[in-house]
Amino acid sequence: MKIGLIQMAAGMDKQVNLAKAAAQVAACKAAGAQLAALPEIFNGPYSNDYFRSYAEPQGGESWQALSRMAAENQIWLVGGSIPEIDRQGRVYNTSFVFDEQGRPIARHRKIHLFDVDIEGGQYFKESDTFTPGEQATVFDTPWGKIGLCICFDFRFPQLAWEMTKQGAKMMIVPAAFNMTTGPAHWELLFRQRAVDNQCFTLGVAPARDEAGPYVSYGNSIAVSPWGDVLWRAGAEEIFQVVELDLTLVEKTRRELPLVCGGLAAAEAPRRPL
Repeated sequence: MKIGLIQMAAGMDKQVNLAKAAAQVAACKAAGAQLAALPEIFNGPYSNDYFRSYAEPQGGESWQALSRMAAENQIWLVGGSIPEIDRQGRVYNTSFVFDEQGRPIARHRKIHLFDVDIEGGQYFKESDTFTPGEQATVFDTPWGKIGLCICFDFRFPQLAWEMTKQGAKMMIVPAAFNMTTGPAHWELLFRQRAVDNQCFTLGVAPARDEAGPYVSYGNSIAVSPWGDVLWRAGAEEIFQVVELDLTLVEKTRRELPLVCGGLAAAEAPRRPL
């Protein structure tokens, strides 16, 4: 399977951001990708000052643009994430997935909101604007089941394990780690989740914009079920088509049966120690 990972920076102009995303999805298709993935909050600035003003309902402008990108290029598309507003006025950090005909396949609302206050480092509180989602997300594709979560979600091993229990062979994570958490934990987390769950893990980050309201670490990444880094970006705007041998998932689980044994244990009744 060939997957296009799109590391792009998002500016203030939503139309420019959508046009940039469309061009990158088309470039991924031209390079042989069967599925493409965009970064977290790709249609506007990553800032509490703008999330609500850029928010759209499901079926809105960005949703329609993503559907067109998928249909026009005949490619599966994980639409990074956008601020989504519901009928009650609640705003979510949401990723929409479309198949090669542009049909909506899945929606993930970020469950674990990014609320941190690191002494001498990053302060951010997504919960000032966003409402948390409630469900793990795994969707079917012609290549097998894919798990989807957003950024801070990936820090919680229980969520990754739930996606694995639901059959995920890979996890795609639109994520905007920053210059404090990125150098410390980005690669570590993607390798750790890949090894724990014996699946591919793919992180899709915004490119770094030092002049923007939020400075992304970048470093989009693809990791194998054995924990090997298959590809890693730097800070720049770039796309890369990564070829994944999905037989490695079953091979790894067969040769080192952590997931199979763990699944059996997870379903067994608890016994006193």
